[in-house]
Amino acid sequence: MLFDMDGTLVDSEKLWDVALQELAREYGGELSVAARRTIVGTSMAESMRIVHDDLGQPERDPEASAAWINARILDLFRTGLSWRPGAFALLRAVRAAGIPTALVTSSVRPLVEIALDTLGRDNFDAVVCGDEVVATKPHPEPYLTAARLLDVPIGHCVAIEDSATGVASAFAAGAAVLAVPAEAPLPDMPGVHQVESLTGVDLDLLTALVVNRAGATG
Repeated sequence: MLFDMDGTLVDSEKLWDVALQELAREYGGELSVAARRTIVGTSMAESMRIVHDDLGQPERDPEASAAWINARILDLFRTGLSWRPGAFALLRAVRAAGIPTALVTSSVRPLVEIALDTLGRDNFDAVVCGDEVVATKPHPEPYLTAARLLDVPIGHCVAIEDSATGVASAFAAGAAVLAVPAEAPLPDMPGVHQVESLTGVDLDLLTALVVNRAGATG
């Protein structure tokens, strides 16, 4: 079982909204709704490029902006992290069933370590962070890495994602994909099962997704 973090397990995208808008105002501008939606699920480097371009300030140093965001979001994560609807119950059911489970996120390790205080370190057999892979989502490497760490064939895994970038990563890796949009709507995608929330998602559905994915690729 492969879980994305931001917007999937925890309602952290609203905290990213705060940090990104504060950075934009620090630079004398306002981040557009379109740019914010594009940022969802992207790497930090790509996010900063989008912010700078949206503000008409492409000359900005992406590393300096990333450092500002990381410092601010660390503070916000310490005080305001909450579960997405149905996420805690599903994670608990998966762990009770003894299913190998990984967290697969584009967030960096220091931020993830704070989030794990809420998520529970014992809930994951492996954690793959955005700063620990060569290629981030939408590249398949993060999900392939997670499956390898779990010692489970990727075709036997279900990945749960909220963003188009994450869905693309998991699908390209070969996992069955359950999409649950949070901040940005997702289009219908062939081979991807989409639900409005994780409330009511159970192990029977997850098993069916693996069977259907295997049938589609076999």
